[in-house]
Amino acid sequence: MRAGRVFAYGAAAGLLGDQLLGDPRRGHPVAVFGRAAAAVERVLWRDHRGWGALHTAVCAGSAVALGAVAESRLRPSPTASLALTAAATWAVVGGTSLAREARTIGRALECGDVAAARARLPHLCGRDPQALDADGIARAVVESVAENTSDAVVGALVWGAVGGVPGLLGFRAVNTLDAMVGHKSARYRRYGWASARLDDVAGWPGARLTAVLATVAGGDPRGAARAWRADAGRHPSPNAGPVEASFAGALGVRLGGTLSYGGRVEHRPVLNRAGRSVAVPDIERAVRLSKRVGLLALGVSAAARLVLKGRTS
Repeated sequence: MRAGRVFAYGAAAGLLGDQLLGDPRRGHPVAVFGRAAAAVERVLWRDHRGWGALHTAVCAGSAVALGAVAESRLRPSPTASLALTAAATWAVVGGTSLAREARTIGRALECGDVAAARARLPHLCGRDPQALDADGIARAVVESVAENTSDAVVGALVWGAVGGVPGLLGFRAVNTLDAMVGHKSARYRRYGWASARLDDVAGWPGARLTAVLATVAGGDPRGAARAWRADAGRHPSPNAGPVEASFAGALGVRLGGTLSYGGRVEHRPVLNRAGRSVAVPDIERAVRLSKRVGLLALGVSAAARLVLKGRTS
């Protein structure tokens, strides 16, 4: 079996596994990586970009090396290679957990239990929940679903198409490091700089593909394209901007505006200003759009891998 088909079948099996099983309660590979990265940080931490870059290189490089060694050793057996790709895909994608958390918050809001929704929101994003009313929580959920569709599904598939299992593991490692140390707190402003910049680079292709697929799969392709073109560049994140803007246009809602992270208030530009305010039912609409985008991304990534490997075989 050619390598392109191994990835196509393995990635499809892994994505199906995520749909059927979701994430394990304990011992998730990403959580194991996070604990290892935290242990490395305890040894290396200095308030210096160079030490942070070393931390990023050690952790992300180890993930890529692990994937490369496993893929090389199992390459003679197509069945084992397919199983490895499926397991790696299942380990790094998180579409089912994303949908589950979003829907849990949505159900609480539908029942009028804003307190329960606030308590659950930290499982999905880093906003300060006490500062949000029901509509603000709904907006935060839709924005998180949009951004994490790229980070937790599409980006991993893109790098899997480019680099196989090492690409899958490397992308998730970089994304996890950014979540751990890439924010602009006093402790990580310098130390997390390399992780944040590498995550911007690694996330660039997946974010653009997510925006394209949201435009195609959403209910308003013209609106999605218009919002992406007009507003994506105004967002402070080079990758969240296209994704959130295209989702906003596809769903016909306004995203962005004032938000609070860790007690720090940010005034972000409004995305798709012509849209209406986010309402609770938009959470389910965003989840369904996310799932369609994920399936389309699987098809695009599998086809790309077949073409890439067909040229090199």
